[in-house]
Amino acid sequence: MYESGGLLIDGAWRGASDGECIVVRSPATGEPVGSVPAATEADEEAALAAAERGFARWSKTPAWERAVVLRRAADLLRARNDTYALLMSGETGKPLLEARGEINASADQFEWYAEEAKRIYGHTIAGRHADERLAVGYQPVGPCLALSAWNFPMLLPSRKIAAALAAGCSVIARPASEAPGSCMALGQVLLDAGLPAGVLGILTGHAKPMVARLVQSKVIRKVSLTGSVPVGKEILRLAADHVKKVTMELGGHAPVIVHADADPVESAKKLATTKFRNCGQVCISPSRFYVHRSILAPFAETFAAVARELRIGDGRDPATTLGPMIRARAVESALSLIEDARARGARVLAGGQRPSHLERGHFIEPTVLVDVPDDARIMCEEPFAPVAPIAAFDDVTDAITRANATEFGLAAYVFTHDSALAAMTAEALEAGMVGINETLLATAEAPFGGIKESGFGREGGSLGILDYLTPKYIRHRLIVRNGT
Repeated sequence: MYESGGLLIDGAWRGASDGECIVVRSPATGEPVGSVPAATEADEEAALAAAERGFARWSKTPAWERAVVLRRAADLLRARNDTYALLMSGETGKPLLEARGEINASADQFEWYAEEAKRIYGHTIAGRHADERLAVGYQPVGPCLALSAWNFPMLLPSRKIAAALAAGCSVIARPASEAPGSCMALGQVLLDAGLPAGVLGILTGHAKPMVARLVQSKVIRKVSLTGSVPVGKEILRLAADHVKKVTMELGGHAPVIVHADADPVESAKKLATTKFRNCGQVCISPSRFYVHRSILAPFAETFAAVARELRIGDGRDPATTLGPMIRARAVESALSLIEDARARGARVLAGGQRPSHLERGHFIEPTVLVDVPDDARIMCEEPFAPVAPIAAFDDVTDAITRANATEFGLAAYVFTHDSALAAMTAEALEAGMVGINETLLATAEAPFGGIKESGFGREGGSLGILDYLTPKYIRHRLIVRNGT
C-alpha cells in the first residue's frame, strides 16, 4: 500500500540510509499493509539541515505566495479524496465515510490558513514622545517539529503543518508508526502544490529515540504534539532543557451533562453517533454521561439501540459503520474498564465483549453501561474506546462538580433548551471547548485545545497561527538632522 513515499528529506522521497524498514499492519485483519523506512540518526540530521535551509527560504517568501501553495494543497486533497480514503481506512480500519470526512477536514485546514497567511497583523502603540514610534510585528518562530497521533492520521498533521507553513515556518513531521501513509500522502500533495524543497520533511521510524533527538536539536524552535498526557509530559521535559516553544493537545475525558428539559431520545441519538465515531478513539469524544434522573431511562435505552444497530467490520467495506481499535492491548484495556464498572454495580445495556463473528482484528462491541458509580475507573481514566458510561444526577451543581472531577480539560458537552442554564453550565465546566446541543466541535475556523492536563496552546482558527509566530517589539527614536 506504500508503493510511493518514505522519508521526505529536502524535497525527495528516500529510504533509510541503512535500509531498515518497519512493517505496518491492518488493525482489521492483522495483515501487513506495507512498510516504511526507519530513519537513522544520519537521516534525521539530513532532515534537520534541510529544514534549516527551507526555513531561510520560506520565511522570506511573501505571504501571498505562501497562500497560493496552501490553496493548491487544499484543492488537491479534495480531488484525491477517494484514493486517500482507501489508504487511510487500510491503515487505521476506520470506515470509508469517516476517512473521506477527515480528508475534507484536512483540506479545510489548508484553505483556512491560505487566507490566514495574509492576515498576520502587527500593531502600533502610541509613544510618550513625538519623536518615537512603537510597533509590534510577528515573525515565524523557526523550524518546527510536528508530532501527531494515529487516530486522525491526516487531519492532525494538517492542523500543524498548515498553520506553520502559513506563518512562514518549515516543518519536520513525525507521523504515528501505526498509520504513517496518510501523512506521506499529505507530503506528496504539498510537493505537487509547489512547496519548495526542505520546507516540509517527514520522518518515520523508531519513535522514542527519534523524537528525543529531534526535540533536543538546536534547529527545532517549536514543538507541537497531539498525543497522550504521559507522552506530553515527557516532551515538555525535553523541550524545557532548551527553552522551546511548545503546543500540547493531549488526552481528554469529555463529560456530558444532559439536563431534564432535553429531549432524551434525540440527544441520545446525537451523542451515541459521536461517541462511536472512529470506534471511540477520539480525544474529544463524549465519554462520561451525566443524565438527569427523570430522563435517564429513555436516554440510556436509545443510546443502547444505536449501539446495537452499528455494523462492525473492516472499514474498507462500505457497509461497515464501526471499525476496529488500533491494537490488541487497546481492546484488553477497554474490556478491563467494562469489567471494573460491572464489578462496582454498573449494568451492561449493549455490547460488553468481543464480537463473536470476527476471528481476526482488534474489534470490540460498542458498549453502553448504565448506573456507573463515580469510583469506577472508567469515570476517571480516559477510555479511548467505544464504551459509554451513563450515570444519573439530581442536582445541577452536583453534576458540574462530578464533571470537573478529573485532571482532563479538553472538551465538554451540554444538552438543554434553556439558554440561561446552557450558559451557566458551559461557563462552569472546566474545558477548553464546550458544545451546547452540538457534538462536532472541530472545525478549521475555530481554536482547538484544552486546559489542565489536556494541554495548552490552540490549533485552528485565527489563534492557531499565533503559536508559530513570535512577537517583536521595536522602539524607534527619530533623529532629526538639519532641522528637517
